[in-house]
Amino acid sequence: MSIEDSHDTPGRLARRNFLKTGGAAVAAGTALGATLGLSSVAQAAVPAQRHAASADPMLAVEPFYGEHQGGIVTPQQAHTYVAAFDLTTASRDDVIDLLRAWTQAAARMTQAQPAASLDGIGDDRAAPDSGDALGLGPAGLTVTFGFGPGLFASEGKDRYGLSHKRPAALVDLPRFNGDQLIAAKTGGDLFVQACANDAQVAFHAVRQLARAGDGILRMRWGQAGFLSGPRKETPRNLMGFKDGTNNPPTADPKLMNQFVWATAADAPWMQGGTYTVVRRIRITLEHWDRTELGFQEQVFGRRKYSGAPIGKHHEFDAVDLDAQDKDGNPLIPDNSHVRLSNRASNNGAQILRRSYSYNDSTDFYIERWPPWRQETEYDAGLIFVAHQSDPRKGFIPINEKLSKFDLMNQFTTHVGSAVFACPPGAKPGSFIGAELFSA
Repeated sequence: MSIEDSHDTPGRLARRNFLKTGGAAVAAGTALGATLGLSSVAQAAVPAQRHAASADPMLAVEPFYGEHQGGIVTPQQAHTYVAAFDLTTASRDDVIDLLRAWTQAAARMTQAQPAASLDGIGDDRAAPDSGDALGLGPAGLTVTFGFGPGLFASEGKDRYGLSHKRPAALVDLPRFNGDQLIAAKTGGDLFVQACANDAQVAFHAVRQLARAGDGILRMRWGQAGFLSGPRKETPRNLMGFKDGTNNPPTADPKLMNQFVWATAADAPWMQGGTYTVVRRIRITLEHWDRTELGFQEQVFGRRKYSGAPIGKHHEFDAVDLDAQDKDGNPLIPDNSHVRLSNRASNNGAQILRRSYSYNDSTDFYIERWPPWRQETEYDAGLIFVAHQSDPRKGFIPINEKLSKFDLMNQFTTHVGSAVFACPPGAKPGSFIGAELFSA
C-alpha cells in the first residue's frame, strides 16, 4: 500500500497504533520484564534457557540490548533471513516511530516472545503477531538493523533532514568488474538481518517487522540462507570449501576495534557500529561439480577437505604466500582466492565475513549462441555478508582486486549488492539509531 493511500482501514489504524506506542501492550514486571515486555513465566525461563543453550540450540538466548548489535560478532547461527526495505513515508516522525517499534519487537522476539503482547486483543483487531513461531523457543535469535544511503538522501532529496549526518564511510559501492546486478536484489533504505538456529524463527522475525511497517515502507528484497558444518567448526559453502577461516578472531577486542567497529569522528552516532556489505553471489554449481579436485584447490588456494592452505596440513596453519614448488612456481597460485584476499596482499586490510549459503530451487537457462545450451540450473550460491570499520579500506579495495583476477570468477556472478551503516546497540528504553535522530 503506497503512502498516497490515506484511507484509515481497521488494519491501518491498528498498525499506526502499534507504531505510536512502540508495540506498547507490554506487561509490567521486573526491570527486565518491563523493558522486554516479558511475562513472569518467561523471565523465569531465561536463565534456564541460557544454561541449556550449549545442549539445545533452540533454547539459546542472545541479548538484544548492548554496546554492539547482535548478529555481528555473535557466533553464527544455522539460519538467516536478510531483507532490505524502501521507505515510502515523507515523515521523519514515522521513521522514528517505526524504529522504536522495531526495537521493542526485536527485543521481545529474541526472548521467544511474540512481537507484541497478545493480551487484550479482540477478534476485531489486527493480530499483533502472526503466531507461526510460538513455542519454538528463542533459537539464539539476533536481529541486526542497518541504514542504507537512501535514508540520508534519495534522488538528490534530503527526505528526513539527515543528509549532513551521512558518514563518509557509507559510500555508494562502485560497479565491480563482472557485476551483473539485478535492481530487485540491490540496495535498500533499511536493512534487517535475522539469524537463528531455526529457519522459521529467523523468517518470522523479519515478517513481523515488515508487518509493523505497513504503509511506511515496502520490501525491496529478501533472502533466506543457511550454514553447512558442525557447530564450532568453520562452515562450508556450497562449493564444499570452508568459508571464513582467515577471519580476525571475534574474541580479540583489539582486532575488532581495528577492523570491524566504526570509530570515525565524522559520524559519532556510528561509534561502536559497523558497515555491512551484502552481496548475492550466484554459483554455477553444475560447472563447478564437473571440475577436477586439483583445479578446485588451485582456485581456492586451500585443500578442500582439510581446509589447510596448499603446502600445509591443518586449516589454521599460516598461509605461506612465498612457498614454491620444485620448479620455482608459487604453491598458492597468483590468481587464487586465498592469495588475492589475504591481508598480506591488501596492505593489511581485513574484513569480518559472516556469510550464508542459499538455494532458491532451479530455473531454466538458455544460450542463444554456440554451444546453444538449454538446461535447468540451480539458483544457488552465497549470501556474502562482510562487516568492517570502513568499506573504503576493507571490502572495496579487496573486491576490486578479486573482481579482476580471481580464478573463482569463472564460477560466480554477483547479482545483488548493498551497503548499510549498522549503528551500535540500542539502550533499554531507547531505540536503534536514536543518536542519528537526536538534534
